[in-house]
Amino acid sequence: MKLLVSALEPSANVHLKYLMEKLPDVEIAGIFDRALGTPLYGMDEFSVMGFVDVLAKYFKGKEAVAEMTQLAGECDKVLLIDAPAFNLPLAKAIKERYPKKEIVYYILPKVWAWKKGRAKKVDRYCDRLASIFPFEKRFYPRAEYVGNPLLDEITLTWRPTEDAETIAFLPGSRKSEITRLMPVFKEVAEALPGRRKVLSIPDFISDEKIAEWYGDISGFDVVRDAQHAVAQAHFAYVCSGTATLETALIGTPFVLVYKARPLDWIIGNAIVKLPYKGLANIIMDFAGREPVHPEIFQNDVTKERLLELYETMDRDRFADGSRELHEILRYGSAENMARLILNRV
Repeated sequence: MKLLVSALEPSANVHLKYLMEKLPDVEIAGIFDRALGTPLYGMDEFSVMGFVDVLAKYFKGKEAVAEMTQLAGECDKVLLIDAPAFNLPLAKAIKERYPKKEIVYYILPKVWAWKKGRAKKVDRYCDRLASIFPFEKRFYPRAEYVGNPLLDEITLTWRPTEDAETIAFLPGSRKSEITRLMPVFKEVAEALPGRRKVLSIPDFISDEKIAEWYGDISGFDVVRDAQHAVAQAHFAYVCSGTATLETALIGTPFVLVYKARPLDWIIGNAIVKLPYKGLANIIMDFAGREPVHPEIFQNDVTKERLLELYETMDRDRFADGSRELHEILRYGSAENMARLILNRV
């Protein structure tokens, strides 16, 4: 089988890597990480700090949609992963040109958070809808829950170090996140003498950028693998994003921390009408359960508040919530996605 793949973002390519391990006889073409084969375009040509900058790359995007649509004629099926700003126009173009070509959408657009109109487009142009959150069937009636990819990708469980108490700091992966959180993270680290302080820095951030983005990090032990940083810690401060769900599943008690530009924060809250920002808490809320971890934002992100949460967080409640989260998500998605693509389910 030859599969046309559109995976523009780093996280999508992590999920694709695990999926391809279950599809050893499948050849892929299209847009993906060059480490996975020889793509038409590498994902690096489309992503900026992990997010698809469609406006800045408008003409390149149109050209890529045309080339991918042409290439779809040589492939047996189409697999779209996340990135709806690009993948929905691509699905439309392919379906209009090849009405019988099966299109599978994996990591569905998050219409439960914003842009609900995308659900109709997905339903119209895609044949099989692979959901990674059980509650998404409320928004996509044809969706098939395949499991959550993080349950395939997380290889560690919470095993805090036995010597010095360890605190992990995960300030995110984008420059704007890092530069806003690091000053307060440094204040917190200095206020916790005698503890080991671990700073998680993503692999793609070069040594040259570390000095510019993070400043003086001499008070931290740097760990390039976020899972290892979290799993060895007694407590963590984690920037909003997928890392919060990953940390909750690993089982490390943590607080979600986020600071944005005031205007961005106002606009974001006007668009996204959810009671929580963290994925773990969103999943629990849709299941009618209590949140797993605290969330603090904007002006509340202070040394005093972070230290207070470190001291007062209900760790027993967090442990119960982490177990409930595993029960809700149940299993990883790679095996089920492979069967779906091969029409074995």
